[in-house]
Amino acid sequence: METESEPYVRLATLRQLHQVVAELNTARSLADTLQTVVDGIVVGLGYELACVNLVRPDGDLVVAAFAGNPAAEALITGRVGSRTSWDRRLAMGESWGGLRFIPHTEGWVLLEDDVPQWHTEGPDPRFEDEWHPEDRLYAPMYATGGELLGVISVDKPRNGRRPGAWGREALQMYAFQAAIAISNARLRANMQRALVRLEREQQALRASEESFRQAFEYAPSGMAIAEMGGDQHGRLLRTNDALCRLLGRPASVLRRYSFSDLVHPEDIGTLLRTSAEGGRAELRLGRRDGTYVWVSLRNSVVADAADGPRFLLTHVEDIEERKRHELQLAHRASHDSLTGLPNSAELRSRLAARLCRRPQSVRATAVEALDAAYEGADAGGHGPGGHGMTADGYPVDGYPAGGYADPFDPAGGGPGGPGGGAFDHHVHTVAPATDIDDGTKGLAVLFCDLDGFKSINDRFGHHTGDAVLIEVARRLTTGVRDGDTVARLGGDEFVVLADGLGAADAADLAVRLRNAIIPPIRVDGRAVRVGASFGIGWASCGMSADEVLRSADQRMYIEKRSRSKAHRRAG
Repeated sequence: METESEPYVRLATLRQLHQVVAELNTARSLADTLQTVVDGIVVGLGYELACVNLVRPDGDLVVAAFAGNPAAEALITGRVGSRTSWDRRLAMGESWGGLRFIPHTEGWVLLEDDVPQWHTEGPDPRFEDEWHPEDRLYAPMYATGGELLGVISVDKPRNGRRPGAWGREALQMYAFQAAIAISNARLRANMQRALVRLEREQQALRASEESFRQAFEYAPSGMAIAEMGGDQHGRLLRTNDALCRLLGRPASVLRRYSFSDLVHPEDIGTLLRTSAEGGRAELRLGRRDGTYVWVSLRNSVVADAADGPRFLLTHVEDIEERKRHELQLAHRASHDSLTGLPNSAELRSRLAARLCRRPQSVRATAVEALDAAYEGADAGGHGPGGHGMTADGYPVDGYPAGGYADPFDPAGGGPGGPGGGAFDHHVHTVAPATDIDDGTKGLAVLFCDLDGFKSINDRFGHHTGDAVLIEVARRLTTGVRDGDTVARLGGDEFVVLADGLGAADAADLAVRLRNAIIPPIRVDGRAVRVGASFGIGWASCGMSADEVLRSADQRMYIEKRSRSKAHRRAG
């Protein structure tokens, strides 16, 4: 059974397809759109090479974009193939729905035509659906009226096989979306040129200019015109009353600034990207009183094909209320409503972000890696027929045995090295020895369970119990460093994540936090006390977040049982 038919691979491919199609619609120019098309194929559809042959006004097709091989890109980009040769290619071979496949057994007759092409030498296929270097797969792109816009050609599937039904359908869907994006890019270019001509006509006609001025000045949301190019790039030339009111500054003052002077420091990168290419962004602008307001910026670059960009027309909409609501919802979903601490889901998310599925280990030589692979196969591991592999020797769960190799890591498992894997770029989290301090620093996980809390709830009610939990949360938060995480799992259970600690450091931290919890807590004029039992676990790559928490929880119960009941009550 080929891997492409697996439901999880289909889902992963759909997600990738959704992402690359979304990127298609964000490209501003035709050139950007074409490059985004081929980049999306390489990134999302599992091919190593992709090319867009665009139909020119004279009917011939030019190689307009290439991705996957810089040498091939330099060789054939810009070269032209005649329409006659292309029509011949699209008429022969096998029809795969809207695709056209020409196997190497037939494609030899095309080696001498004038269509720019790139292929490498290779052996004959070893099995029926193995991809041959001279196989050709084309995805024609048509406009709404049936006009041929261009042809996508792909090569070198990463799995070495001819695409199955699902892979063909994915490429066909992508070609359909690419045709829409290219048509839209051309339409945008035509609209841009029309806007430039319109602006020149408006400058020549006072009545038209007055109409624009009134629309600009009396718009209900902020509007601004900024200079483009030169020493004064980005300087605000004109602002309307709505923008002045939003920022609390008069127009005469705003003309001294550019948006880069007003934007929040954390949003300057977003602004620069938006200003350079036009488009849309959400960022914060500074008010006169020193506060910041969330706004949505929509930019239009009014340009001339000969003279270049002229100015930037910016629409500024106040989205402060929506942003505040979004932040409140996000905080509510990830934090405990009683204590304000990160909740269980947020804690697991932060833990999982630090961990990969491959444990950190000493790299093996190539021979040792092969020995280990065969030993795993014999023991029912990741070899053919073992855990993680199908009977045909293909990996399940969408991952090759041992993880995907990074071909650019000379120490990794790709062509450049013997033993790496999918996470060679990842700084592995390792656990120090828990009984001695061997100098290793790791991510300590302190599981805290309050002693005597249930009796407080039973004797004085949940109001007092809640007040105790709030105070314990405050004391724990005060007792850790900036950057450490204090989370509430639920009930009277808390967890502290503290990175960069050795075994002795973690033990000292547990003692300090226990001592911080012991002092009496006053609630409604009554002093109550709780103790705390701490279990110290260590996060390390190869473990899941639940495994890490379970390990710390078990150590906490061992520590709790080792202390007398009276000692636990006293803290």
